[in-house]
Amino acid sequence: MTEFLIDINLRDAHSEEFMRLIPKQRTIVNDLMFEGKIVSYCVSLDRAKVWIMMIARNEDDVMDMLSRFPLIDYMDCEIHELLFHNTAQQTFSQISLN
Repeated sequence: MTEFLIDINLRDAHSEEFMRLIPKQRTIVNDLMFEGKIVSYCVSLDRAKVWIMMIARNEDDVMDMLSRFPLIDYMDCEIHELLFHNTAQQTFSQISLN
């Protein structure tokens, strides 16, 4: 499995239809996070950009997952396959309170 960064520009992010689809979008994103397919999902304050860290076999699998998004018609996506992705959570071991 490979990590991908999806860089998304949103169009018409303040339209009534866009706003109506947000709860459905969040449900799909939460499901993919629970399945371990989305590592992180970030939205800029002005709702113009979204960044997603996703784990998939290949770019076709990424496209399949993105196509499930209710907001896909409002998204211009650039998919970048990553060599690696480090996070602070991966760098330091977790402290056990036991």
